[in-house]
Amino acid sequence: MHYRERNTVEVDLVVEDNRGRMVGIEVKAAIDVAPRDLRHLITLRDRVGDRFSAGVLLHCGHDVLPLGDRLWAMPISTLWDPR
Repeated sequence: MHYRERNTVEVDLVVEDNRGRMVGIEVKAAIDVAPRDLRHLITLRDRVGDRFSAGVLLHCGHDVLPLGDRLWAMPISTLWDPR
């Protein structure tokens, strides 16, 4: 599913398991990651509290970056990298 509020807060993909734990995923067609890119994941994290397991910002760069409380930036290539 995805998450959307009236005020244009939107998370591209939300994965929820049968225990109610969630992972939010945003996809950006950019090499660089800016703090502004996390604002919707932060909103989702703050709304669902402990049910939020992780937020992932997929990007076109090469680095995996920890970005705060349960938030990460990861290259989109991670999805098909066999490592």
